[in-house]
Amino acid sequence: MESVFITDAEQRKAIPIIRSLGKKGIEVTAGGTSRLSPSFFSKYCKRRVIYPSPKREPDNFINFLLKYLEKFPHKVLFAIDEGTCDLVTKYIKEFSKFTIVPLPSHKIYWKARDKGETLKLAIKLRIPCPITYFPKNISEVKALSKRLKAPLVIKPRLSSGSRGIAYVKSTDQLVSTYIKIHSQYPNPLIQEFIPNGGDTYGVEVLMNRESNPRAVFVHRRLREYPVGGGPSTLRESVDYPELAEMGVRLLRALNWFGVAMVEFKIDPRDGIPKLMEINPKFWGSIQLPIVSGVDFPYLLYRLAVDGDVDPIKGYKIGVMCRWLLPGDILHFLFNENRFNLNPSFFNFYDENIYYDILSKEDPGPVLGTAIYYLSKILSQKLLRDLTR
Repeated sequence: MESVFITDAEQRKAIPIIRSLGKKGIEVTAGGTSRLSPSFFSKYCKRRVIYPSPKREPDNFINFLLKYLEKFPHKVLFAIDEGTCDLVTKYIKEFSKFTIVPLPSHKIYWKARDKGETLKLAIKLRIPCPITYFPKNISEVKALSKRLKAPLVIKPRLSSGSRGIAYVKSTDQLVSTYIKIHSQYPNPLIQEFIPNGGDTYGVEVLMNRESNPRAVFVHRRLREYPVGGGPSTLRESVDYPELAEMGVRLLRALNWFGVAMVEFKIDPRDGIPKLMEINPKFWGSIQLPIVSGVDFPYLLYRLAVDGDVDPIKGYKIGVMCRWLLPGDILHFLFNENRFNLNPSFFNFYDENIYYDILSKEDPGPVLGTAIYYLSKILSQKLLRDLTR
């Protein structure tokens, strides 16, 4: 029996991954920390497992999942978000006794996860990056504050999305802001600020165990939330061979195995794409390559089980995919230019626009998403009421 255990059922990206594999006849077990995880509502989710929080109870999570996979064997384990990937790669030898784990070694994974290590490697490979400084202590930060010009960006080495990022408008604020970020995210980076006006691109890649690319896909971000810096709420497939080559070259230098996304931003000052980071896991916009002809979840599954897959050549260009609930709705509400969006927010029926969650043949996750977010809102309100 073809089977897979997928973690992080509460994550939006778990839904298209589950649908992709379930449609191929693979028996899907989804695991998460909430009984209201939206993925649990999919008709392709055959089993639902509640496990301890990887963030709050990492040891209990590892012990639970190892025992579960020993008792209920699955051919493949997909860890799809930072918290679970951090732990599964750390204990990859133990998990490999019971299942196939299509992830790189913990050492390689952590090097891709660390923005500092990623940028140092990119600089060595002559891949364009924002000018970056790697201060080792506060004294070095003070020295930098005397010779750098604002605006600057302080970035955690280890974080996801926009968490922990601080923008410094005056060098007088650099040291105090750095100390504040450092208290939560040790030894952050200092970078030049790339002005707004340039597009952001993602290069998504599947590498086999010899670090040869088996699928490469590029998308351009059209909208995001929070507006001005956050996960994409609308994006489109594009052809950008030069960017694809840089993404593959960076991952190959890491000896990468599995899926990853390399993010670039065009610098409007010189038109050159600059490396932002590696996302060393499944990404939030995974539905777009699937509907464009590059089914990363199924390709990764087959690569894990069969040892390798034939390279995918080409995909549909100009396909758009939308995270409507609640992402693009929030973008519309908080964008002052909301009635001049291109494409329009109200363009719901374009045959070239697909949706991350909305699906006529599998409507359950839409209801699940609404229930999940409502429960979050109510629990936070209840918590505030109880702590007054």
